[in-house]
Amino acid sequence: MKLNCVVVDDSSIQRMIIAKLVNNHPNLHLIGDYSNAIEAKNCMAVHDVDLMFLDIEMPVISGFDFLDVLKVKPQIIFITSKAEYAMKAFDYDATDYLQKPIALDRFNAAVKRAMDLHMLRKENHEEEGEHIFIKSNLKKLKIFTAKIKWIEAFGDYVKVVTEDDSNLVLSTMKSFEKDLSKDKFIRVHKSYIINIDKVERFNSKFAEIGITKIPLSRNKKEDLVKALAIG
Repeated sequence: MKLNCVVVDDSSIQRMIIAKLVNNHPNLHLIGDYSNAIEAKNCMAVHDVDLMFLDIEMPVISGFDFLDVLKVKPQIIFITSKAEYAMKAFDYDATDYLQKPIALDRFNAAVKRAMDLHMLRKENHEEEGEHIFIKSNLKKLKIFTAKIKWIEAFGDYVKVVTEDDSNLVLSTMKSFEKDLSKDKFIRVHKSYIINIDKVERFNSKFAEIGITKIPLSRNKKEDLVKALAIG
């Protein structure tokens, strides 16, 4: 197993040093190295990143400021030349904190900590199952996403239909879609998001989940075919 990594440091020399350490490590895969937070954020919009080696002191946007704007944060190993940032770094739930110049044994120890934490989270995730929380009828409900069949627009609400029941949630389709895995859910119509694992058959107009026919927008059949092929 390899962790997907990015390196963010405004110093080209430091980026080269850290990138070399990453490339030489058997459990790390370098996606890219970036001189600033904006480039790194653009990368994270299209790639899954497990671990970030992040410099703290950078012009315009510091490492801490960068983390403040990230909605989904990978594990962070801070890289800095100053020890006084250590306490603040761990306020950001850092996996580790490395001081420049970076010793190989210290780098390897930080990576091992990241690997152990990744495995622990993965085991807990698999044990419990991927889920989301929704608020319906003033109650907070835990919904396992594998049980969701489809989500349907319902006025100012969305209706979440699962294998067990259905619930109305005050939300927009666009907002709700953000909480769902793009690998498992696809918007097939302005009013419908479906779980591709639940699709039993489809044609040019409908996707069938059980006895229910979900309408397909004219340009969504090809997206559904691709999603089913990948899934």
